[in-house]
Amino acid sequence: METSIEAMNSDTNKCCGCGAKAAYAIAVIGALLIVVFIDRELKKHTQAPPIDAGRAEERAKALAEIRNTEADALNNNGYIDPAKGIVRLRIDDAMNLMAATWGTNAAAGRSNLLSRVEKANPPPPPPPPTKPSQFE
Repeated sequence: METSIEAMNSDTNKCCGCGAKAAYAIAVIGALLIVVFIDRELKKHTQAPPIDAGRAEERAKALAEIRNTEADALNNNGYIDPAKGIVRLRIDDAMNLMAATWGTNAAAGRSNLLSRVEKANPPPPPPPPTKPSQFE
């Protein structure tokens, strides 16, 4: 009889691990379901609205306005900085001017170009002198 009681106890001990495994599996499945639910809710609340016809028309209008402004800047003369005397030339005029200047004397054309760049972009003033720290 003793052997049958021991056999029954060992069988029940082996079966106890099944409940822990089932609980672990249920916990993992529950965690995955929670993650899926949160993901779907976030997508609902953070998704950008679709581009409708009104928005597409607004974007096309803005693009046409930008292109017209750029074409006007490329094909017409104008001032960039009147205080410094910097002007914007048409592309054709600028190319003809550069060809005439560089075609006869490249060194003079280069020095002229560098002087105009320095005039348009002067170096920044030096920083003010500072007193040394008392801890140095």
